Amino acid sequence: MAKFCSLYSSSSGNSTYIGTSQGGILIDVGVSAKKTADALKNIGVDPNTIAAIFVTHEHSDHINGIRVFAERHGTKVYASSGTLAGMEEAGAITPKMKTDVIPREGTEAGGIFIRPFRTPHDSRESTGFSVMTPDGKRIAVATDIGEVNNTVMDAIYGCDLVLLESNHDVGMLRNGPYPFFLKERILSNHGHLSNERCAETAVKLMESGTTRFVLGHLSKENNIPALAFETTRAAMKMAGAVENIDYLLTVAGDLNPVIAL
Repeated sequence: MAKFCSLYSSSSGNSTYIGTSQGGILIDVGVSAKKTADALKNIGVDPNTIAAIFVTHEHSDHINGIRVFAERHGTKVYASSGTLAGMEEAGAITPKMKTDVIPREGTEAGGIFIRPFRTPHDSRESTGFSVMTPDGKRIAVATDIGEVNNTVMDAIYGCDLVLLESNHDVGMLRNGPYPFFLKERILSNHGHLSNERCAETAVKLMESGTTRFVLGHLSKENNIPALAFETTRAAMKMAGAVENIDYLLTVAGDLNPVIAL
């Protein structure tokens, strides 16, 4: 049985746990090492058993705790070459750490197979990850994406569970306090996915067989969890799907419950 838990998910910090009886991995450690370790212990996972950390990109809300966590627990870190370069520049990599470029064809850690896919975001070489567990369950993490292009959709299509970005409500963002250049960056095809674009993607994924959706990376300034949830739920209803029968939908925040697959 596979276990999925979004430990932290927001514009302030992100970290996701995926594991089985054979072991587990983290995708990003964007909060402190202590908070990440405490969150793992809270769901019954020993931080020392984490086989590897996979990093989506070098922005601070995805790497803030990696250096201390990796050094403290001896955890290997995988990322694209561009992301590793960005992390090194940010001081998130030290000689004590074990790091490696994740191959395009993927790699195994803790009995889980992890394959990267390129994502459109304003970073050096950002990736999402598609994960295959030993019993054949497929899980995808697709956040920090300006658009769901063919590369992203091909990677997440047909997954059993998808953590999908639902970053902002367009109206709240346009009328909010952010400076114009930042609004334009977020709204661009290399920014972040809106509630509406997330909902459109979720419908397509449901039609491909995805049954569990976790909406993640919500902006604290430009979104409300209930609004993100309702936007996707309404799109699913318009497509003829029934919540809790055809699909399960949750919104990620901090210290979320474990989802068993």
